[in-house]
Amino acid sequence: MQIRVAPSILSADFSCLGREIKKVELAGADMLHIDVMDGHFVPNITIGPAVVKYIRRVTRLPLDVHLMIKQPEKFIDAFVKAGSDMITVHIETISSPKLRAMSYELRAKGIRFGISLNPATALAKIKNALNLVDFVLVMSVNPGFSGQEFIPSVIPKIKKLRSMFDGDIAVDGGVNDQVAGKLIRAGANILASGSYIFGAKNVRSAIEGIRNAK
Repeated sequence: MQIRVAPSILSADFSCLGREIKKVELAGADMLHIDVMDGHFVPNITIGPAVVKYIRRVTRLPLDVHLMIKQPEKFIDAFVKAGSDMITVHIETISSPKLRAMSYELRAKGIRFGISLNPATALAKIKNALNLVDFVLVMSVNPGFSGQEFIPSVIPKIKKLRSMFDGDIAVDGGVNDQVAGKLIRAGANILASGSYIFGAKNVRSAIEGIRNAK
C-alpha cells in the first residue's frame, strides 16, 4: 500500500499557521492531521471547526480531522461543513448504534470515516466496527499532548490489525524516521507526525525519511 505522511498541525507554530501549512505542503506532505481535543476525553483543549474552515482555505491537501472529544456525534456536521475530508472518532467515546449511523452519514457525503483506539484499548473493542470504517487510527501515545515518546507495544497490535483489516491503518504519536520503518513493516500505511516534521531543519527530508523508512 502507498505510504502517506500526515504532518500533525498540533506541533505547528500557530502564530503563522498558514505559512506552516504551506511549508509542509510544498515539502511533499500527503495530507494534514488535525487533532481536535475538548479537555474532557483528553486533558487538553485545541481547536474547533472555525480553525478547520480557515485551514481549508489555505491548502488543497486532504484534511484528516481526528476528534479526541466526547459525544463526537454532536459536532460531525460542523466539521463536515468546515471542509474535512476524513473524520476519525474514538471507539472509547461512541456507542455501536451511533457509530453505525455516523458511518452511513459520512460515507454518503463522500467523507472517509475512521475509528481510533488508545494504546490500552484492545483490538477486540473495534472488531465489530471494521466493516463500517475506511481506516483505523492506532494511537501510539496516550492522547492529549504532542511530543510524547512512542509506545513500542502498539507494534504487535498493528500487525494483528493488518491480519484482520484490508483498509488503511494510520498511526499517531511519537512517529519519526527511526520508528516509521517498524510501523510500515507491521502494516501501517498512514503515518502522522508532529514535532519531528515541524521541528525539522529540513522538512522535506523529514517527510521523506518517514515515507521511505521501510
